[in-house]
Amino acid sequence: MHVPKPLDESLVSRDPWLRIIEDVTLYFPFGIIFLVAGKILDMQDPSSLGKKLGMYTITVLAGLFVHGLILLPFFYFLLTRKNPFTYIRGLLQALVIALATSSSSATLPITMKCLLENCHVDRQIARFVLPVGATINMDGTALYEAVAAIFIAQVNDYELDFGQLVTISITATAASIGAAGIPQAGLVTMVIVLTSVGLPPDDITLIVAIDWVLDRFRTMINVLGDALAAGIIAHLCRKDFPSSDEKPKMSCGVQNVQNMPMTEVPLLASKDCVFEVIGDT
Repeated sequence: MHVPKPLDESLVSRDPWLRIIEDVTLYFPFGIIFLVAGKILDMQDPSSLGKKLGMYTITVLAGLFVHGLILLPFFYFLLTRKNPFTYIRGLLQALVIALATSSSSATLPITMKCLLENCHVDRQIARFVLPVGATINMDGTALYEAVAAIFIAQVNDYELDFGQLVTISITATAASIGAAGIPQAGLVTMVIVLTSVGLPPDDITLIVAIDWVLDRFRTMINVLGDALAAGIIAHLCRKDFPSSDEKPKMSCGVQNVQNMPMTEVPLLASKDCVFEVIGDT
């Protein structure tokens, strides 16, 4: 098969870049090791870093657990008066995909499928809420960035006052809105949070080694928040959107069955619409 010249040239130029990306990905773990090792050597008490990283990991996971299994279900129950865990059970497939891919954008089709088939959310609401939520609703990322900023401040023996804690909370929320729905996008926006309170952005290397684990759990919370928001909106707007079992029927017009063959009458009656019949019956 003949390949057009522009397409052939683009394919030829693509192969070297793919090879470069594969090589960089292969050596990426070694780069992380040297980044963390250099930071550890600069510390006065390197032995305490492991304990602090462990406590940091536990704190982030505990915060995500409280937010995802207590706060979000509580608000869902408060606004809908429905069992949130029955709703969440229908999202298990999407949550597993979020845990595996670390990307809310990659999980979006599965989340849409779960909402439509398992949770019975209106299609129009799901198609509007989920893409918007996958872009701006990053509550798990915001929680992670706030805790990470406080952890970096403690490692540097930097005391944060109440005003700086408020600044971190607001900045982390705003920065998470701009985070992309791709793996470890929170590390990029972490620079904004750290510079807002005068912390060195270079200390992000302290959390790079364990970020790939935490990223999977905060992606689950992001996806869960999007799905619960869609369920809340579907409940509040239930009068404005007919359910799937109550599809609006269209008029088929006026039909004269007086001279119509008897074999065509059942076909006319089986149509999913409202029709008027004239003639003798």
